Amino acid sequence: MNLNSVKASSILTNPSPINKSRFRIHSSLLPYSQPGPSISTSDLMTPRKKPGRLDDVRSNGWLDAMKSSSPPSKKVQREADAEDFIDDAKVIYSSWMFKYPSALNSFQQIVSHAKNKKIVIFLDYDGTLSPIVDDPDRAFISADMRSAVRDVAKHFPTAIISGRSRDKVYQLVGLTELYYAGSHGMDIMLPIRNEVCTNGSLIKSTSQQGKEVNLLQPAREFLPMIDESWSVVAQCVHDVLKEYPRLRPTHGRKVLEVRPVIDWDKGKAVEFLLESLGFRNSHDVLPIYIGDDRTDEDAFKVLRGRYQGYGILVSTSPKESNAIFSLRDTSEVKEFLESLAKTMENQEI
Repeated sequence: MNLNSVKASSILTNPSPINKSRFRIHSSLLPYSQPGPSISTSDLMTPRKKPGRLDDVRSNGWLDAMKSSSPPSKKVQREADAEDFIDDAKVIYSSWMFKYPSALNSFQQIVSHAKNKKIVIFLDYDGTLSPIVDDPDRAFISADMRSAVRDVAKHFPTAIISGRSRDKVYQLVGLTELYYAGSHGMDIMLPIRNEVCTNGSLIKSTSQQGKEVNLLQPAREFLPMIDESWSVVAQCVHDVLKEYPRLRPTHGRKVLEVRPVIDWDKGKAVEFLLESLGFRNSHDVLPIYIGDDRTDEDAFKVLRGRYQGYGILVSTSPKESNAIFSLRDTSEVKEFLESLAKTMENQEI
């Protein structure tokens, strides 16, 4: 008998059951295979979607690696640069506020220092009581801000010192209970009943409301000269001022001004008003001046001196100042004034 035929017959007549779960084809036997795990027959017999290149890249983590190493698009880079700039600005502003802390956050410190003293409030107008706008004639004070100023004036002597003309400031604010100082304090109006300080330039007059008032106009003698040369000065300020050595140009926010050459500024106006109110003794008063412009620095400097008062700079950006505290904008000014009035109503000062 042929041995081969016997082997074949036994296989055909006596087949052994095939255990599919144990049947394996080693991957090394597959064409173009690489060493790796074995594959079951169920895997071979189940249709599978051929993976695309993107799936292969993701499965191997290549896509993430490529993203992390690829340079960002210009738009993304601009956005990242903008975020970095904002973060840097916040850090700088925080450092600046360490030197000029918020008057709101320091409110209790201010109130504590005001014990047994009379508070006097001085306010700039543009940028302090009203926002800065392109058209100065439209720099209106809000109804809420006017109410806050009125409430403060019920408890404390309150003055507005502005670079604008006195009449214009009064027209914009419209509160009769305030003291008004226009032209950086060179034109001051105060009620006659409060006259304490004697000054050669102090004259009696009648206000627009028909009330008798005192006016301080230390540069009164210059008014005819300014009126005479105004139309020419408006056309070519610097050239014309060469012919007027007793006048000088000064710069404020979005404004060019012509002032007479005299020793007078907002700081002098603050001193005059304090003396007019009877506060020659600096230990009896706590003056607070709130302003945002370079011209307010003279007043801040005066308060840092013998009066030991508080200058509060209104600013959203860091800048060197003679002030002690800061507020960000007009909304914080309103909140500060409201807090003062409320504290006085509660008899905490």
